[in-house]
Amino acid sequence: MPAPIAPIVWTAARIGAVAAIAYYSGRASRNAPKHVWRERALDDTPEGVDLTHQREDGEANAHGSARIKRTVRLSAGGPGLEIDATALTRIRIRRV
Repeated sequence: MPAPIAPIVWTAARIGAVAAIAYYSGRASRNAPKHVWRERALDDTPEGVDLTHQREDGEANAHGSARIKRTVRLSAGGPGLEIDATALTRIRIRRV
């Protein structure tokens, strides 16, 4: 009985395309210095999800922030990774 080659070829093509995009984006990126004020804003964000909104004359603002900070260990007492993900969002709607 012949082996179904077509699904394997498509899967290999997709994985190869993702790998090529990752390689190209890694090569195309430039090294930039850290912006201390951006790092400080991200570090000062409290853990959890926060959403606030304000309404004034002709303008509405919504501000949101989310932060999750976890430590993942692969084995008990072994080396681990600290994952710190922060997102800041602002949506502003004004009448013009």
